[in-house]
Amino acid sequence: MLFTDRWFGGIRETGGHSSNKQTKGETMQLIRFGPEGQERPGLQQMDGIVDLRAVYPDIPDIDAQFFSNQWPRRLSGLKVSGQMMQTRLGSPVARPSKIICLGKNYLEHAREGGFDTPATPLIFCKSPNTLNGPFDPVLLPRSSGQVDWEVELAVVIGAEGKGIERQRAWEYIAGVTVMNDVSGRQAQFADSQWFRGKSFDTFAPLGPALVTLDEIDDVHNLRLTATVNGQLMQEGNTRDLIFDLPAILADVSADITLMPGDIIATGTPAGVGIFRDPPVVLQDGDEVACWIEGIGTIRNRFVRQADQ
Repeated sequence: MLFTDRWFGGIRETGGHSSNKQTKGETMQLIRFGPEGQERPGLQQMDGIVDLRAVYPDIPDIDAQFFSNQWPRRLSGLKVSGQMMQTRLGSPVARPSKIICLGKNYLEHAREGGFDTPATPLIFCKSPNTLNGPFDPVLLPRSSGQVDWEVELAVVIGAEGKGIERQRAWEYIAGVTVMNDVSGRQAQFADSQWFRGKSFDTFAPLGPALVTLDEIDDVHNLRLTATVNGQLMQEGNTRDLIFDLPAILADVSADITLMPGDIIATGTPAGVGIFRDPPVVLQDGDEVACWIEGIGTIRNRFVRQADQ
């Protein structure tokens, strides 16, 4: 059985979940590791981390150039042993041109908020300053309360595309990962649009790895959960997406050019905090863990910003 949930300091953490994914040779899980601002590209394997710069000194960071120059294909089948190391993991993708998100893309989530089921994908954006490491702290904003969690399957684009046809959508996907679409509900609802409430610094923890689709049996049949301080809050399955991945790529790319390294968060299942009775919102010191079957767990503590 192959299921890499977390490598951090060479320790594998399974979080109590299992996978039905069968081993198919070497893993292809791309990571970025090292201090913030100094991350290096790597591969996450069962025996540890492969420093790709040690193998290919000219390899770029995992960004638009990395995908445009076909590095995922060049790395396929690489036979190098990993090393256990104490290191921070950063976001597995650097400097995306845009982070596109879908709202109300699970029926039960739309219902819990009292919304109608969307007839077409409901699209909004988070700005790139939100991008955060899979185990880094999330900063509670000073200007908005009611901070909430949303576990989401995130798609990373691997090739430039516009007007993508549904049947060719898979050609444009580099892989998938886990994102917490953190939301400042007070700002989101007060503004009557979602950009500010979704775009506070650190509000898009991503990772722990970018997993290529050949590592996953069925991307439209993956369990996903979110826990807060160990308590299960969200549990769903990607088979319940209202709009599947090909439909999302076709709709978004109709008039918006998707670029390599762009991130698309595909929506969240029911169980967010703001629609509970009474509402549950995140406080200083709370820890949120988001898990998706076959991909792994991201775990972030929410912290109050120091006074300036």
